[in-house]
Amino acid sequence: MPVTPLDPAKAALLEAILPHVPFDGWSQSAFDAALAQTGMNPDHARMLCPRGALDLAIAYHQQGDAAMVAAMKSADLRTMRYSERVAFALRTRIAAITDKEAVRRATALFSLPHHAADGARLIWGTADLIWDTLGDTATDINWYTKRATLSGVYGASVLYWLGDDSAHGQATDAFIDRRIANVMQVEKVKAQVNASPLLKPIIGPLSRLLGHIKAPTRMSNPGLPGSWTAPR
Repeated sequence: MPVTPLDPAKAALLEAILPHVPFDGWSQSAFDAALAQTGMNPDHARMLCPRGALDLAIAYHQQGDAAMVAAMKSADLRTMRYSERVAFALRTRIAAITDKEAVRRATALFSLPHHAADGARLIWGTADLIWDTLGDTATDINWYTKRATLSGVYGASVLYWLGDDSAHGQATDAFIDRRIANVMQVEKVKAQVNASPLLKPIIGPLSRLLGHIKAPTRMSNPGLPGSWTAPR
């Protein structure tokens, strides 16, 4: 999933709405205030943001994704173990958030039933960008399971961070490490199952069957649970 640069006019609207979000949320009144502040033609604004503040909330999340990818690409990840690279990506993504209250309000917005699909796509998109930037080339069921698992870890980490008042976010860092350690433990058990001579007659055919399930495109599909394995 490539990162698309934000339209400059839309970026101006986003910058203008952020001071209003803590008081009004990602709402029509906040959007109108941003529109008045920028002096933008209302028709142009509606062309950029057909759904008003909701589109700006989505742009805010995607702006954080872009900052995360840039930071990951500029870092030397070769010295890190794979789990450390994933943890680095999650920490970098959270560090890219410039306004905790904007995220808190966005969390409430995307928890509404009619916006839940948008929120799920955003989280899935963040997980997809992390795996892509780390060089993942999986095309079978692992493509889905990696992103589903990382989506869960990222979503839980953001919710934990919203309530974290520790110095420099140390509690969130520890939370991320614990979640990744839990996932890696599952991977260890899965490897032991795959190596079991008693289970090989069952696991082998099942793995070959799942291997034929391809990811047709790099599209969102937040409905599949699973766990990740190292990129192929």
